[in-house]
Amino acid sequence: MRLPYAPKEPPADSPSSVADIYARIAARRRPRPLIPLDLTLLHSPPVANGYNAFVSALRTETIVPQSLLELAVCRVAILTTAVYEWNIHAALALKADLSPQALETARSTPPKGFSTTTVEKPSESDTETQTQSDKLELSEKEFAVLGYTDEATLDVRVQDTTFEHLKTHFNDREILELVTVVAGYNMVSRILVPLDVGENNDKAMKTVQELVAETGVKS
Repeated sequence: MRLPYAPKEPPADSPSSVADIYARIAARRRPRPLIPLDLTLLHSPPVANGYNAFVSALRTETIVPQSLLELAVCRVAILTTAVYEWNIHAALALKADLSPQALETARSTPPKGFSTTTVEKPSESDTETQTQSDKLELSEKEFAVLGYTDEATLDVRVQDTTFEHLKTHFNDREILELVTVVAGYNMVSRILVPLDVGENNDKAMKTVQELVAETGVKS
């Protein structure tokens, strides 16, 4: 890490408000200890406190299925080369019942590879079409999430066709949650990578096969 980590316990000379912030973050992490990202942000306890509340809402108070939220986070990690983020959230995605196939597609598809256009599907009648989501073996919702995530992460400005595709599968609250998760974890990547939190920048991202073995989910 490019900075030293903050202490794992509030400094003895810190005000009680700092101890309260440590306690709130520890409560969200329990039974795990504070993680490197926490110990990075705790250089500024007010920032750590705000981050903790924001991410807690994204992770525990949203109605979008956790598998789709984690899919978006994993794609952000791939696009921003955030090894730390991928290794943690890809495992969480599998535990949330995202299929290993969908996770591998998120990992291996080139940037902006989730076009909403259709391609011809060979058939005797030559009248069938196959959507790009079918071709990539994704559900329509997974495909819509990944298409949005790519554009929001790489271009910031999202095309009308991409947003309309999102609206065919999600209501207004769900869209707001997806938009905020993608934005929020782009923020996280831009903390993790520049500071090399967890000392992962020079490491390879775990493969989906490794993550399946670690989590014990069925492939």
